[in-house]
Amino acid sequence: MCVNLSLTLMLLFLSGAVCSKRNVTYQQHICAVKGSSVVIPCSFYYPENLQVKKVMWGHERSNIFDGPFIFESEMKETDTRFQYIGDKQHNCSFTIHKVENNDAGKYAFRFMTDDKSKYTGIAGSTLKVVDLNVSMTRPHENKATKEGDSVNLTCINGCDSDHLSSAFTWFKNGEPKNEGPVLYLSNMNPTDSGNYSCSLKTHTGTASRVININVEYGPKNTSVSGRPSKEVEAGTNITLICSSHANPPVDYTWFKIDESHVLDVGHQPELFTADGGRYFCIATNKHGRQYSSVVTVKIKERWPSFNRDVLIITLSVAVLLIVIAAAAVIKLKTRPRAEETNCEEDSEDADYVNMPDFLTKQSQQRSQGRSKKKRTRAEETNCEEDREDAVYVNMTVMKKQSKGRRQGEGATGSSRQTPTMMRKV
Repeated sequence: MCVNLSLTLMLLFLSGAVCSKRNVTYQQHICAVKGSSVVIPCSFYYPENLQVKKVMWGHERSNIFDGPFIFESEMKETDTRFQYIGDKQHNCSFTIHKVENNDAGKYAFRFMTDDKSKYTGIAGSTLKVVDLNVSMTRPHENKATKEGDSVNLTCINGCDSDHLSSAFTWFKNGEPKNEGPVLYLSNMNPTDSGNYSCSLKTHTGTASRVININVEYGPKNTSVSGRPSKEVEAGTNITLICSSHANPPVDYTWFKIDESHVLDVGHQPELFTADGGRYFCIATNKHGRQYSSVVTVKIKERWPSFNRDVLIITLSVAVLLIVIAAAAVIKLKTRPRAEETNCEEDSEDADYVNMPDFLTKQSQQRSQGRSKKKRTRAEETNCEEDREDAVYVNMTVMKKQSKGRRQGEGATGSSRQTPTMMRKV
């Protein structure tokens, strides 16, 4: 590019040098890729006794003689896409950055000298703006791209005509992939699917249109899963899910193996059933079909679990009742022993008397008044209060007393005395 530009400028300068009049020479036809930067080579000549005071560039959309101009040296503000790279001597070259489609057309240079005369090179330079294009070559032009096919992508710069002289960079889904005018994709697989584009290597903003490659393939990795599981309680619905990877998407068919028959039971990705048995699915698209493995749905009976629960509850209740009964028995046996122990401790200071004295004292107490009989039963049975007045006596019991009385014998001479503890009433 630099060599061609230098050569062009030398020719322009030489052609202008032989002229003694005002003159502007151009490269009349220029081509640029949209998004790139382009230089319009230019040279101008004027009499040597004059000086250039002002330079301007105009586009045919406006008046190239009177403006408005896209660039003017006296202007304070200009579009940054337009840059004057010449001088006020003989070089009037002009650069356009980030070329747009509406930048196409004729450009002309105009200058003014110190004698206030103006001159415009009316021949001008015509700019052509093109897009990068991508062509695709594949075995089956009118059919889908299948797994295993090969595809060639060629990046075309309209400014190169039929010559692939430009350097290109290839992109897949916006990421750089390769360099060169042609991208070879052989023995394609699903991972090769995506959006492809190219750009000039020196101008990454010159992206071509996007080519979408969609690699189709038959069903793969067809399998069956169960939700919540493949073993459920009786009466519980189970969801069987058939899944498969394919492009285009597959159609599903469910089958149940019933003894020697295979029954068609569904045509959706999911199968809802409450019946046990063996199931499988088939995934199908235009490129083939694939069978899943056979899965077995097991239905667990409810009654064994129910009986087990009842047995556990019954045993728990029985153990609880036994524990309660044992605790009650132990409590009943412990209470009388405690009372007897207290009674024995209270009787340490008891007096021992003979039975006749006790009987005599008892007769006297009865004759003294019946009022003492009105004591409450609580006072009579209170061991702690009654034991304070307890009296131990020796009571003479006559063996065979009733027999001795009938015979008229005295009871005191022939009987043994037995000590007995009596409670004082």
